Amino acid sequence: MLPLDTFKSIIKNTPLVSIDLVVYNQKGEVLLGKRNNRPAQGYWFVPGGRILKDESMAEAFKRLTLNELGTEFTILDAQLIGPFDHFYTNNLTGEDFSTHYVALGYRLTIDDELLALPTKQHNDYNWFGVEQLLEHPQVHKHTRWYFEPYAKQTVLRRKFLK
Repeated sequence: MLPLDTFKSIIKNTPLVSIDLVVYNQKGEVLLGKRNNRPAQGYWFVPGGRILKDESMAEAFKRLTLNELGTEFTILDAQLIGPFDHFYTNNLTGEDFSTHYVALGYRLTIDDELLALPTKQHNDYNWFGVEQLLEHPQVHKHTRWYFEPYAKQTVLRRKFLK
């Protein structure tokens, strides 16, 4: 890990690259954790984290799934949803500067009985239906963005079926 002053300078001056894990169970529900830390503290959010310097995306994926889900998965177990810009007005230090992530969203379908969910980054976990998370006021907008294509398809389906 970097010294805090170095990391603060990076957050203040550059975007961070991360992997977000859009985790589905066998019922089609999505795993969200309530964030312990800034940014997005107190919101329901998908698990994930930063890619470290000199760490491949494949290695970061293994590390992040182990750290965030309690079980290691490979990047080959997932499907890339795409890149997303996440802009926050605050940062992990509480000092007055913003955070910018370039988040690579990956969809992962798992057997939820395999998970041993840690509490370092999230103090609570819940499985949400997609429509439920799209309407929930404490689900962070950056998490909702992963499901907007679903929401648009659902609206179109409802209009077509009328």
